[in-house]
Amino acid sequence: MSTRWPSRPVGRPGAVEAATTGLVLAFTVGGVFLSYAVMADEPLPLWSGLALPVLACATLLRRRSRPLLVLTVTTACTMAEGFLDYLLTPLLMGPMLVAQYTVSLRPDRRTSWYSALAAAAGIALTGFIVTDSPHEWIIGLVNPAAWVLMAASFGSYVRVRREYAVARAEHVVLEREEEARRRVIQERMRIARELHDVVAHHLALANAQAGTAAHLARTRPEQAVGIIEKLPETTAAALRELKATVGLLRQDSDTDELAPAPSLDELPNLVESCAAAGLDVNVTTHGRPRRLPPGLDLTAYRIVQEALTNVTKHAATRNAHVRLTYTAHYLTLTITNESTDRKPAAPGSGRSGGFGLLGMRERALSAGGTFHAGPRTEGGFEVSCALPLPDSAEGTTT
Repeated sequence: MSTRWPSRPVGRPGAVEAATTGLVLAFTVGGVFLSYAVMADEPLPLWSGLALPVLACATLLRRRSRPLLVLTVTTACTMAEGFLDYLLTPLLMGPMLVAQYTVSLRPDRRTSWYSALAAAAGIALTGFIVTDSPHEWIIGLVNPAAWVLMAASFGSYVRVRREYAVARAEHVVLEREEEARRRVIQERMRIARELHDVVAHHLALANAQAGTAAHLARTRPEQAVGIIEKLPETTAAALRELKATVGLLRQDSDTDELAPAPSLDELPNLVESCAAAGLDVNVTTHGRPRRLPPGLDLTAYRIVQEALTNVTKHAATRNAHVRLTYTAHYLTLTITNESTDRKPAAPGSGRSGGFGLLGMRERALSAGGTFHAGPRTEGGFEVSCALPLPDSAEGTTT
Protein backbone atom coordinates (compact mmCIF):
# COMPACT_ATOMS: atom_id res chain seq x y z
CA MET A 1 0.00 0.00 0.00
CA SER A 2 2.80 2.41 0.86
CA THR A 3 4.50 1.84 -2.47
CA ARG A 4 1.39 2.60 -4.54
CA TRP A 5 0.24 5.72 -2.73
CA PRO A 6 2.97 8.10 -4.03
CA SER A 7 2.16 7.19 -7.63
CA ARG A 8 -1.52 8.12 -7.39
CA PRO A 9 -1.14 11.93 -7.70
CA VAL A 10 1.13 11.49 -10.70
CA GLY A 11 -1.43 9.34 -12.47
CA ARG A 12 -4.32 11.76 -11.65
CA PRO A 13 -3.24 15.33 -12.48
CA GLY A 14 -6.87 16.52 -12.61
CA ALA A 15 -7.45 15.43 -9.02
CA VAL A 16 -4.28 17.19 -7.92
CA GLU A 17 -5.35 20.44 -9.61
CA ALA A 18 -8.81 20.24 -8.05
CA ALA A 19 -7.39 19.57 -4.59
CA THR A 20 -4.92 22.46 -4.92
CA THR A 21 -7.64 24.82 -6.11
CA GLY A 22 -9.94 23.80 -3.24
CA LEU A 23 -7.17 24.37 -0.71
CA VAL A 24 -6.42 27.83 -2.13
CA LEU A 25 -10.15 28.67 -2.10
CA ALA A 26 -10.39 27.68 1.55
CA PHE A 27 -7.48 29.95 2.49
CA THR A 28 -8.86 32.81 0.38
CA VAL A 29 -12.33 32.57 1.91
CA GLY A 30 -10.67 32.50 5.30
CA GLY A 31 -8.88 35.72 4.38
CA VAL A 32 -12.21 37.29 3.40
CA PHE A 33 -13.80 36.45 6.74
CA LEU A 34 -10.67 37.62 8.56
CA SER A 35 -10.84 41.00 6.85
CA TYR A 36 -14.59 41.13 7.48
CA ALA A 37 -14.02 40.53 11.19
CA VAL A 38 -11.18 43.04 11.47
CA MET A 39 -13.13 45.71 9.61
CA ALA A 40 -16.29 45.20 11.71
CA ASP A 41 -16.61 48.94 12.31
CA GLU A 42 -16.85 49.50 8.55
CA PRO A 43 -19.56 47.57 6.66
CA LEU A 44 -18.07 45.43 3.86
CA PRO A 45 -19.99 43.77 1.03
CA LEU A 46 -19.67 40.14 2.13
CA TRP A 47 -21.23 38.46 -0.89
CA SER A 48 -19.13 40.41 -3.34
CA GLY A 49 -16.08 39.63 -1.25
CA LEU A 50 -16.87 35.91 -1.49
CA ALA A 51 -17.78 35.89 -5.19
CA LEU A 52 -14.45 37.35 -6.30
CA PRO A 53 -12.29 34.63 -4.62
CA VAL A 54 -14.51 31.93 -6.09
CA LEU A 55 -14.05 33.42 -9.58
CA ALA A 56 -10.30 33.76 -9.10
CA CYS A 57 -9.93 30.19 -7.83
CA ALA A 58 -12.07 28.85 -10.69
CA THR A 59 -9.63 30.32 -13.21
CA LEU A 60 -6.75 28.53 -11.48
CA LEU A 61 -7.94 25.30 -13.11
CA ARG A 62 -6.57 26.68 -16.40
CA ARG A 63 -3.30 28.05 -15.00
CA ARG A 64 -1.21 25.38 -16.75
CA SER A 65 -2.55 26.09 -20.24
CA ARG A 66 -3.22 29.87 -19.98
CA PRO A 67 -0.92 31.17 -17.20
CA LEU A 68 -0.86 34.83 -18.29
CA LEU A 69 -4.62 35.01 -18.72
CA VAL A 70 -5.17 33.41 -15.31
CA LEU A 71 -2.70 35.87 -13.73
CA THR A 72 -4.59 38.77 -15.30
CA VAL A 73 -7.97 37.57 -14.00
CA THR A 74 -6.69 36.81 -10.48
CA THR A 75 -4.91 40.16 -10.33
CA ALA A 76 -8.11 41.95 -11.36
CA CYS A 77 -10.10 40.06 -8.70
CA THR A 78 -7.53 40.91 -6.04
CA MET A 79 -7.54 44.59 -7.03
CA ALA A 80 -11.36 44.54 -6.88
CA GLU A 81 -11.13 43.13 -3.35
CA GLY A 82 -8.86 46.04 -2.47
CA PHE A 83 -11.30 48.58 -3.89
CA LEU A 84 -13.99 46.96 -1.75
CA ASP A 85 -11.85 47.95 1.29
CA TYR A 86 -10.75 44.37 2.09
CA LEU A 87 -7.29 43.98 3.56
CA LEU A 88 -4.92 42.56 0.94
CA THR A 89 -3.40 39.88 3.13
CA PRO A 90 -1.46 36.86 1.75
CA LEU A 91 -4.56 34.73 2.41
CA LEU A 92 -6.76 36.97 0.33
CA MET A 93 -4.11 37.22 -2.40
CA GLY A 94 -3.72 33.41 -2.57
CA PRO A 95 -5.10 32.87 -6.13
CA MET A 96 -2.98 35.70 -7.48
CA LEU A 97 0.20 34.42 -5.80
CA VAL A 98 -0.38 30.89 -7.14
CA ALA A 99 -0.93 32.29 -10.64
CA GLN A 100 2.22 34.40 -10.39
CA TYR A 101 4.21 31.37 -9.23
CA THR A 102 2.94 29.38 -12.22
CA VAL A 103 3.94 32.13 -14.66
CA SER A 104 7.41 32.31 -13.12
CA LEU A 105 7.92 28.60 -13.84
CA ARG A 106 7.87 29.27 -17.58
CA PRO A 107 11.21 29.26 -19.43
CA ASP A 108 10.56 32.76 -20.79
CA ARG A 109 12.24 34.73 -17.99
CA ARG A 110 11.57 38.16 -19.48
CA THR A 111 7.80 37.54 -19.67
CA SER A 112 7.81 36.15 -16.14
CA TRP A 113 9.47 39.19 -14.59
CA TYR A 114 7.49 41.69 -16.68
CA SER A 115 4.25 40.04 -15.54
CA ALA A 116 5.44 40.09 -11.92
CA LEU A 117 6.27 43.79 -12.12
CA ALA A 118 2.91 44.54 -13.75
CA ALA A 119 0.99 42.60 -11.08
CA ALA A 120 2.97 44.26 -8.27
CA ALA A 121 2.37 47.68 -9.82
CA GLY A 122 -1.38 46.98 -10.04
CA ILE A 123 -1.56 45.93 -6.39
CA ALA A 124 0.57 48.91 -5.36
CA LEU A 125 -1.69 51.25 -7.34
CA THR A 126 -4.74 49.77 -5.61
CA GLY A 127 -3.18 50.32 -2.20
CA PHE A 128 -2.17 53.86 -3.13
CA ILE A 129 -5.70 54.75 -4.18
CA VAL A 130 -7.52 53.04 -1.33
CA THR A 131 -5.17 53.99 1.52
CA ASP A 132 -5.97 57.39 2.99
CA SER A 133 -3.09 57.79 5.40
CA PRO A 134 0.60 57.56 4.38
CA HIS A 135 1.21 55.62 7.61
CA GLU A 136 -0.89 52.74 6.21
CA TRP A 137 1.06 52.45 2.95
CA ILE A 138 3.29 49.73 4.38
CA ILE A 139 0.28 47.50 5.02
CA GLY A 140 -1.83 48.50 2.04
CA LEU A 141 0.83 49.16 -0.62
CA VAL A 142 4.33 47.85 0.10
CA ASN A 143 3.40 44.60 1.81
CA PRO A 144 1.07 43.25 -0.96
CA ALA A 145 3.53 44.21 -3.71
CA ALA A 146 6.34 42.48 -1.82
CA TRP A 147 4.31 39.26 -1.63
CA VAL A 148 3.84 39.31 -5.41
CA LEU A 149 7.56 39.74 -6.02
CA MET A 150 8.31 37.03 -3.45
CA ALA A 151 6.05 34.56 -5.29
CA ALA A 152 7.77 35.46 -8.56
CA SER A 153 11.21 34.96 -7.02
CA PHE A 154 10.25 31.59 -5.58
CA GLY A 155 8.87 30.45 -8.94
CA SER A 156 12.06 31.57 -10.67
CA TYR A 157 14.13 29.67 -8.12
CA VAL A 158 12.14 26.48 -8.70
CA ARG A 159 12.48 26.95 -12.48
CA VAL A 160 16.25 27.33 -12.20
CA ARG A 161 16.50 24.24 -10.01
CA ARG A 162 14.50 22.24 -12.53
CA GLU A 163 16.64 23.46 -15.40
CA TYR A 164 19.74 22.57 -13.44
CA ALA A 165 18.37 19.08 -12.73
CA VAL A 166 17.61 18.57 -16.43
CA ALA A 167 21.03 19.86 -17.45
CA ARG A 168 22.71 17.64 -14.87
CA ALA A 169 20.77 14.61 -16.09
CA GLU A 170 21.78 15.38 -19.67
CA HIS A 171 25.38 15.80 -18.53
CA VAL A 172 25.27 12.43 -16.79
CA VAL A 173 23.90 10.83 -19.96
CA LEU A 174 26.64 12.45 -22.04
CA GLU A 175 29.28 11.27 -19.57
CA ARG A 176 27.94 7.73 -19.77
CA GLU A 177 27.93 7.86 -23.57
CA GLU A 178 31.48 9.24 -23.56
CA GLU A 179 32.62 6.54 -21.17
CA ALA A 180 30.97 3.91 -23.37
CA ARG A 181 32.71 5.34 -26.45
CA ARG A 182 36.03 5.40 -24.61
CA ARG A 183 35.67 1.78 -23.59
CA VAL A 184 34.72 0.80 -27.12
CA ILE A 185 37.85 2.54 -28.43
CA GLN A 186 40.00 0.81 -25.82
CA GLU A 187 38.50 -2.56 -26.71
CA ARG A 188 39.09 -1.92 -30.41
CA MET A 189 42.69 -0.98 -29.70
CA ARG A 190 43.16 -4.13 -27.65
CA ILE A 191 41.70 -6.32 -30.40
CA ALA A 192 43.77 -4.48 -33.03
CA ARG A 193 46.90 -5.14 -30.98
CA GLU A 194 45.99 -8.82 -30.72
CA LEU A 195 45.39 -9.04 -34.46
CA HIS A 196 48.69 -7.32 -35.19
CA ASP A 197 50.63 -9.72 -32.98
CA VAL A 198 48.93 -12.80 -34.41
CA VAL A 199 49.17 -11.79 -38.08
CA ALA A 200 52.70 -10.40 -37.85
CA HIS A 201 54.08 -13.44 -36.06
CA HIS A 202 52.54 -16.20 -38.15
CA LEU A 203 52.97 -14.46 -41.48
CA ALA A 204 56.61 -13.72 -40.64
CA LEU A 205 57.15 -17.38 -39.80
CA ALA A 206 55.35 -18.53 -42.93
CA ASN A 207 57.35 -16.12 -45.06
CA ALA A 208 60.61 -17.31 -43.47
CA GLN A 209 59.66 -20.95 -43.99
CA ALA A 210 58.73 -20.35 -47.61
CA GLY A 211 61.95 -18.43 -48.24
CA THR A 212 64.07 -21.12 -46.60
CA ALA A 213 62.29 -23.85 -48.56
CA ALA A 214 62.83 -21.99 -51.83
CA HIS A 215 66.51 -21.55 -51.01
CA LEU A 216 66.96 -25.26 -50.24
CA ALA A 217 64.75 -26.55 -53.05
CA ARG A 218 67.66 -27.27 -55.40
CA THR A 219 70.47 -28.17 -53.02
CA ARG A 220 68.52 -29.97 -50.28
CA PRO A 221 65.11 -30.91 -51.64
CA GLU A 222 64.28 -33.29 -48.79
CA GLN A 223 64.85 -30.56 -46.17
CA ALA A 224 62.85 -28.12 -48.28
CA VAL A 225 59.96 -30.58 -48.46
CA GLY A 226 60.06 -30.98 -44.66
CA ILE A 227 59.83 -27.23 -44.20
CA ILE A 228 56.95 -27.00 -46.68
CA GLU A 229 55.10 -29.75 -44.82
CA LYS A 230 55.22 -27.61 -41.67
CA LEU A 231 53.70 -24.58 -43.42
CA PRO A 232 50.11 -25.82 -42.92
CA GLU A 233 50.76 -26.05 -39.18
CA THR A 234 51.86 -22.40 -39.10
CA THR A 235 48.89 -21.19 -41.15
CA ALA A 236 46.47 -23.35 -39.14
CA ALA A 237 47.78 -21.84 -35.89
CA ALA A 238 47.32 -18.38 -37.39
CA LEU A 239 43.74 -19.19 -38.37
CA ARG A 240 42.94 -20.54 -34.91
CA GLU A 241 44.19 -17.41 -33.15
CA LEU A 242 42.50 -15.14 -35.68
CA LYS A 243 39.22 -16.98 -35.13
CA ALA A 244 39.56 -16.64 -31.38
CA THR A 245 40.42 -12.93 -31.59
CA VAL A 246 37.90 -11.89 -34.23
CA GLY A 247 35.27 -13.99 -32.46
CA LEU A 248 35.35 -11.45 -29.64
CA LEU A 249 33.68 -8.98 -32.01
CA ARG A 250 30.64 -11.22 -32.45
CA GLN A 251 28.12 -10.90 -29.68
CA ASP A 252 26.18 -13.94 -30.77
CA SER A 253 29.20 -16.24 -30.75
CA ASP A 254 29.55 -19.04 -28.24
CA THR A 255 32.54 -18.42 -26.01
CA ASP A 256 32.94 -22.15 -25.49
CA GLU A 257 33.94 -22.53 -29.15
CA LEU A 258 36.76 -20.02 -28.88
CA ALA A 259 40.28 -21.20 -28.26
CA PRO A 260 41.82 -20.16 -24.94
CA ALA A 261 44.20 -17.21 -24.91
CA PRO A 262 47.84 -18.26 -25.37
CA SER A 263 50.16 -18.25 -22.34
CA LEU A 264 53.76 -18.92 -21.41
CA ASP A 265 52.89 -22.63 -21.26
CA GLU A 266 52.88 -22.55 -25.05
CA LEU A 267 56.45 -21.30 -25.35
CA PRO A 268 57.65 -24.75 -26.53
CA ASN A 269 55.19 -24.61 -29.45
CA LEU A 270 56.35 -21.08 -30.22
CA VAL A 271 60.00 -22.18 -30.19
CA GLU A 272 59.14 -25.13 -32.45
CA SER A 273 57.38 -22.90 -34.96
CA CYS A 274 60.35 -20.52 -34.96
CA ALA A 275 62.69 -23.46 -35.53
CA ALA A 276 60.64 -24.46 -38.58
CA ALA A 277 61.29 -20.96 -39.94
CA GLY A 278 65.03 -21.36 -39.42
CA LEU A 279 65.31 -19.43 -36.15
CA ASP A 280 67.12 -21.18 -33.32
CA VAL A 281 65.58 -20.06 -30.00
CA ASN A 282 67.04 -20.91 -26.62
CA VAL A 283 64.78 -20.49 -23.54
CA THR A 284 66.11 -20.38 -19.98
CA THR A 285 64.20 -19.86 -16.74
CA HIS A 286 65.61 -18.44 -13.51
CA GLY A 287 63.75 -18.54 -10.24
CA ARG A 288 60.68 -20.57 -9.36
CA PRO A 289 57.98 -20.42 -12.06
CA ARG A 290 54.46 -19.82 -10.86
CA ARG A 291 50.98 -19.59 -12.27
CA LEU A 292 50.22 -16.10 -13.57
CA PRO A 293 46.88 -14.32 -13.92
CA PRO A 294 45.41 -14.82 -17.43
CA GLY A 295 45.92 -11.20 -18.46
CA LEU A 296 49.52 -11.08 -17.29
CA ASP A 297 50.23 -14.50 -18.83
CA LEU A 298 48.89 -13.33 -22.19
CA THR A 299 50.91 -10.11 -21.98
CA ALA A 300 54.15 -12.00 -21.32
CA TYR A 301 53.50 -14.44 -24.14
CA ARG A 302 52.67 -11.71 -26.66
CA ILE A 303 55.83 -9.75 -25.80
CA VAL A 304 58.01 -12.82 -26.34
CA GLN A 305 56.13 -13.66 -29.52
CA GLU A 306 56.49 -10.15 -30.97
CA ALA A 307 60.17 -9.95 -30.04
CA LEU A 308 60.88 -13.25 -31.81
CA THR A 309 58.86 -12.04 -34.79
CA ASN A 310 61.10 -8.97 -35.02
CA VAL A 311 64.16 -11.21 -34.89
CA THR A 312 62.73 -13.34 -37.69
CA LYS A 313 62.02 -10.32 -39.88
CA HIS A 314 64.97 -8.03 -39.14
CA ALA A 315 67.90 -9.82 -37.50
CA ALA A 316 70.99 -10.76 -39.48
CA THR A 317 71.61 -13.85 -37.34
CA ARG A 318 69.27 -16.81 -37.02
CA ASN A 319 69.43 -17.32 -33.28
CA ALA A 320 67.74 -15.75 -30.26
CA HIS A 321 67.79 -16.21 -26.52
CA VAL A 322 64.75 -15.87 -24.24
CA ARG A 323 65.35 -15.53 -20.49
CA LEU A 324 62.53 -15.62 -17.93
CA THR A 325 63.46 -14.45 -14.44
CA TYR A 326 60.99 -14.92 -11.59
CA THR A 327 61.52 -12.91 -8.42
CA ALA A 328 59.29 -12.24 -5.44
CA HIS A 329 57.60 -9.27 -7.10
CA TYR A 330 58.52 -9.25 -10.81
CA LEU A 331 58.71 -11.42 -13.89
CA THR A 332 61.51 -10.15 -16.11
CA LEU A 333 61.53 -11.08 -19.80
CA THR A 334 64.74 -10.62 -21.80
CA ILE A 335 64.88 -11.49 -25.49
CA THR A 336 68.25 -11.02 -27.21
CA ASN A 337 69.88 -11.93 -30.49
CA GLU A 338 73.63 -11.84 -30.96
CA SER A 339 75.73 -10.52 -33.82
CA THR A 340 79.27 -11.47 -34.75
CA ASP A 341 80.18 -8.11 -36.29
CA ARG A 342 79.52 -6.19 -33.01
CA LYS A 343 76.81 -4.11 -34.74
CA PRO A 344 73.11 -4.03 -33.99
CA ALA A 345 71.68 -7.08 -35.65
CA ALA A 346 68.14 -5.76 -35.85
CA PRO A 347 68.20 -2.04 -36.54
CA GLY A 348 64.98 -2.24 -38.44
CA SER A 349 63.08 -3.49 -35.42
CA GLY A 350 63.93 -0.42 -33.46
CA ARG A 351 63.42 2.29 -36.08
CA SER A 352 61.03 0.86 -38.58
CA GLY A 353 57.60 2.28 -39.14
CA GLY A 354 55.88 -0.82 -37.74
CA PHE A 355 54.01 -1.21 -34.49
CA GLY A 356 55.97 -4.10 -32.95
CA LEU A 357 57.94 -2.19 -30.33
CA LEU A 358 55.02 0.17 -29.74
CA GLY A 359 52.67 -2.75 -29.11
CA MET A 360 55.12 -4.42 -26.71
CA ARG A 361 55.62 -1.17 -24.82
CA GLU A 362 51.86 -0.60 -24.51
CA ARG A 363 51.34 -4.14 -23.24
CA ALA A 364 54.07 -3.82 -20.62
CA LEU A 365 52.88 -0.40 -19.42
CA SER A 366 49.23 -1.50 -19.31
CA ALA A 367 50.29 -4.30 -16.94
CA GLY A 368 52.10 -1.77 -14.72
CA GLY A 369 55.56 -2.87 -15.84
CA THR A 370 58.56 -1.30 -17.54
CA PHE A 371 59.92 -1.80 -21.05
CA HIS A 372 63.24 -1.23 -22.77
CA ALA A 373 64.42 -2.10 -26.27
CA GLY A 374 67.59 -1.14 -28.10
CA PRO A 375 70.90 -2.28 -29.57
CA ARG A 376 73.41 -4.08 -27.38
CA THR A 377 76.93 -2.70 -26.95
CA GLU A 378 78.43 -6.09 -27.82
CA GLY A 379 76.24 -6.34 -30.92
CA GLY A 380 72.74 -7.52 -31.57
CA PHE A 381 69.46 -6.29 -30.16
CA GLU A 382 67.74 -6.71 -26.80
CA VAL A 383 64.15 -6.40 -25.58
CA SER A 384 63.63 -6.36 -21.83
CA CYS A 385 60.56 -5.78 -19.68
CA ALA A 386 59.65 -6.28 -16.03
CA LEU A 387 56.05 -7.23 -15.23
CA PRO A 388 54.82 -6.93 -11.61
CA LEU A 389 53.51 -10.13 -10.08
CA PRO A 390 50.51 -10.31 -7.71
CA ASP A 391 51.31 -9.50 -4.09
CA SER A 392 50.24 -12.98 -3.02
CA ALA A 393 52.87 -14.61 -5.20
CA GLU A 394 55.91 -15.77 -3.31
CA GLY A 395 59.03 -17.40 -4.65
CA THR A 396 62.78 -17.61 -4.47
CA THR A 397 65.40 -16.86 -7.03
CA THR A 398 68.32 -19.04 -7.97
